Amino acid sequence: DRLLIDSAGIVTKPYQPAFFARGANGQNNIAVGSRSTIQLPTERFDNNNDFSSNTFTAPVAGKYQFNCHIYLINAPTNANYIETYLVTSNRTTAGIITPSSYGGGGISYVSIETVVLADMDAGDTAFLQIIQGSGTQSTDVDQNTTFSGYLVC
Repeated sequence: DRLLIDSAGIVTKPYQPAFFARGANGQNNIAVGSRSTIQLPTERFDNNNDFSSNTFTAPVAGKYQFNCHIYLINAPTNANYIETYLVTSNRTTAGIITPSSYGGGGISYVSIETVVLADMDAGDTAFLQIIQGSGTQSTDVDQNTTFSGYLVC
């Protein structure tokens, strides 16, 4: 069944593109000064098998809602910035923090949230990246980092 309507009139589409992925053991000591792809090896669900190797590939053209929760640990205050990216084939959306504005001693825990409604063609891709602009190489991407998305229309 590709489209289900129950007795209450509720419609579900079990093959509608939708995924939810998260980290496994975390990514320790991300590189300083260069973009790194965020590793998301654990899938909670992937309705249409469109998420693989940390990347979502759009099966059809449409508008896709993406939700990113990038959970960082041990960000040093000597970093001038930490920037995260939701990279799609058509556009890159950034989130940023300035660790030096948090005061001395480093940042134990902080998250960067990004929510985007993206226009994608069939075959376009979406994935997450991170860069720490300077400072001590000690920032970790926690295993509770998540990336999800679904076809809206």
